[in-house]
Amino acid sequence: MAVEATIEATPSTPRRSRQPRGFWNLAATELWERFSFYGLQAVLTFYLVYSLADGGLALERTTAVSIVGAYGAGVYLAQVLGAWISDHLLAPRRMVLAGAIIIALGHLSLAVIPGGVGLATGLTLIAVGTGALKTNISAIIGLMLADRDREGSDAGFSLFYLAINVGAVLGPLLTGLLQSRSGFHYAFGLAAVGMGIALVQYSLNYRGLPEQSKVVKAPISPSRVGVVLAAVVIVVAIAAVLWRTGFVDGANLNRTMGLVVAVVAASYFAVVLRSRRVTGVERRRVGGYIPMWLAEVAYYALNFQIFTTVPLFVTDRVRLDVLGWQVPEAWFSSIGNVALVLFIPLLAGPWRRSAVGRLAPPVKFALGIGSLSVAYLLMLFAGFSAPGKTVSPLLVGGCLILAGVSEVFVGPVGFTVVTRIAPDAFATQMVALKILTLGAGSTLSGFLGIFYTQLSPSHYFVFVGGMGLLCTLVLVMFARRVVSMIQV
Repeated sequence: MAVEATIEATPSTPRRSRQPRGFWNLAATELWERFSFYGLQAVLTFYLVYSLADGGLALERTTAVSIVGAYGAGVYLAQVLGAWISDHLLAPRRMVLAGAIIIALGHLSLAVIPGGVGLATGLTLIAVGTGALKTNISAIIGLMLADRDREGSDAGFSLFYLAINVGAVLGPLLTGLLQSRSGFHYAFGLAAVGMGIALVQYSLNYRGLPEQSKVVKAPISPSRVGVVLAAVVIVVAIAAVLWRTGFVDGANLNRTMGLVVAVVAASYFAVVLRSRRVTGVERRRVGGYIPMWLAEVAYYALNFQIFTTVPLFVTDRVRLDVLGWQVPEAWFSSIGNVALVLFIPLLAGPWRRSAVGRLAPPVKFALGIGSLSVAYLLMLFAGFSAPGKTVSPLLVGGCLILAGVSEVFVGPVGFTVVTRIAPDAFATQMVALKILTLGAGSTLSGFLGIFYTQLSPSHYFVFVGGMGLLCTLVLVMFARRVVSMIQV
């Protein structure tokens, strides 16, 4: 049974259809940043598993999916650090600027430095830079939409998601085409160009950002800055030693990152819930957000299969010849985003006036996870194809369309929830925790990718689809309880 949100907009609540000043500039910045990020992500697995003769690194498949999962975890884990820095050391607007520069350098490293050195340098810089940029640009958008009602905020974040997914569509389409025609390093270079455009776009409206984006909310003393820097140096040194000695390598990197993400998330929730700066009402809301956080992790564990198992499935089983033209393999990772880009405008305006818009956040999450699960179960029809690369690209494309559209019920809704339940003392860091769901989901997608190498495709799709439907059922069962706690 559908669960209504406990707090609805009253007739006196302001409803605005126009977005605030600077909104579209930040949306365009995010578009180009996502262009570069997903442009790389679309070809990364292929780069890792392709033979040396084809321009790849010829890694084992289990190692490749482990690296992809760990890289995703690193990208989103770095955002927790980025959020902490913006709350205590450097204002959000400056963090976004620094992040954009570091990301651009990362893509350039991938483009010009060959082999494992270029891979490690580039992915590390991109992870660090994204950590500085992503949380803080989302937090600035949250500041712009803070005076909107819940449905209006959903609509605003849906439009922001539209910009994200336009970039997520264009990046894989263009880098995938360039990679198939000219090679991987040209594709990496194109991603660097996209990040350069994002940097220019952001700089154009830097002074017009909200005044709150200039503020470091809880600055720390100079003496504590030294302690923080020393801690960072120690952590980096330990990581370097573990890698150098072989204790951590490409094969187990994803497992290590997954453990780190779990510890960081649990620690952050513990700190927020026990802080004296958090009121009783805020503490109850954060407690109610925990099951939603776990549900979002489950969603992205399934969603990010497009970067781990789907590339392997496309390489092994999908017929790429369409009317005599070879479809670039990387294009399959953008099909879902194309569908999402087309679907979001249908919801952004009517969303708050529709029955779906009035559903409680946990129920929207359940719709998203359920739709994604059905998409994977429909992939079972691939079992009717003959062995080899005989699966119709239309079948795979249709399933990926359904999977892509499902995100409208999770991503923007999650942003709305976390910006509204976040305690004042931990506002940006709670956004980082929300984004960390993608990191946790990425590590789980890497684990699932290892199962894919050990099971038949049919058994694998039954496994992930059934797991998703189970999560959907549990979320619906506890929706009323969650809504009573978060009250948004």
